[in-house]
Amino acid sequence: MEPKRSLVAWQPFTPQGVAAFAGARLGRLLAVQTVVAISCALVTIWVIAHTWFPAIGAAIENLPQKAEIRNGSLEWTAHSPQRLADNSFLAVVIDLEHTGQARSPAHLLVEFGAHDVWVFSLLGYVPAAYPQGWRIAFSRNELQPSWGAWAVPILGLTAGGLIVALIITWAILAAIYAAPVRLIAFFLNRELDWGGSWRIAAAGLMPGAVFLSVAIVVYGLGAYDLVRLIAATGLHLVIGWAYCIAGAISAPRTPQAAAERANPFATPPAK
Repeated sequence: MEPKRSLVAWQPFTPQGVAAFAGARLGRLLAVQTVVAISCALVTIWVIAHTWFPAIGAAIENLPQKAEIRNGSLEWTAHSPQRLADNSFLAVVIDLEHTGQARSPAHLLVEFGAHDVWVFSLLGYVPAAYPQGWRIAFSRNELQPSWGAWAVPILGLTAGGLIVALIITWAILAAIYAAPVRLIAFFLNRELDWGGSWRIAAAGLMPGAVFLSVAIVVYGLGAYDLVRLIAATGLHLVIGWAYCIAGAISAPRTPQAAAERANPFATPPAK
C-alpha cells in the first residue's frame, strides 16, 4: 500500500521531515538531494581552494626554470632536499633520495624523488613511480601558465564530481539501509512499504552529509586537526543511521494501529 502523503516533504533535518519523504515522489527527493549535494560540494571546493591551492601555487613559483620528468626519472638540477611550499594542510617537497630531511608536519605531504613520488598522511605513505615513456612538465615556465588556466576549471570539475558521487552514494547506501528501516517499521506498525523505506533511508543520509560539510569548513579554518576531521567523518555515519531510525519511527501508523492508539479500551465491533 502506498504511504499517505499527508506531510509535505521539503527538508530532512527533523524526524518528521525525514518521514515525510516516505510518501514523496522520487523527483522531489532528487531535488532536495541535489540542493544538499551542491551545498556540500561548494563547501568542499572552498576548503580545497583555501588550503591546498595556495601551497600548490607557491610550489610552482619555487620550481626552477628547467626541470622535467622524463622516462620515469625526475631531471632536477636545483638543490635537494628542499621544501617548495609548506602550510599546515599541504607541503610539497623535493628529496631525490627520500632522505626525510625536508619533511613537514603538514597534514598531507607530497615528496618528489628521483624516480617516484611519495604521498604522506596520517596513516603512512603511498609511493607511486613516474610513468615510463612519458614527458611531464616540471618547470616554473611551463606549469605556471597551465595552473593559471586550469585552477578554476579543476575546482568546477571537482564540484561536479562530488555532486554526482554524493547522489549515487546516497542511492546505494539507501538500498542497504532500507531493510533495517522496513524491519523497524514492521515491528512498530508503521505504514511503510519497501519504496517508502528506501526514500526514508535516502533522506536520512543528508543530515550527516551536512554535518560533515560543517566539520570540513571548521577544519579548513584551522580550528582543529586531521584527527578530529576523521572522527567527524565517522560521526556523520552515525548521524545518518540515527535519522534513518528516527524517520522510520516517525512514519504514519497503520490504520489498525492508529485506531488502537486512539481508543485502546474500545470494544471490537461484533461480526
